[in-house]
Amino acid sequence: MTAIAAKLDARMKKWRPQTAKEVERRVAEIIELADEDVLDVVRSRTAEQEVLDTLDEPKNR
Repeated sequence: MTAIAAKLDARMKKWRPQTAKEVERRVAEIIELADEDVLDVVRSRTAEQEVLDTLDEPKNR
């Protein structure tokens, strides 16, 4: 088991069940995207969302 897998396993046991379930869902999604070799698309979407969030922020005047 890799260090990150061991860390995730230990944390899953400590987190609230709802948090652990959400982390499990997201990790499963990342694994699926990696299997399909499309993680770069996710990064692009994340960057796009960050730009949109920045544009939506209220402007200080």
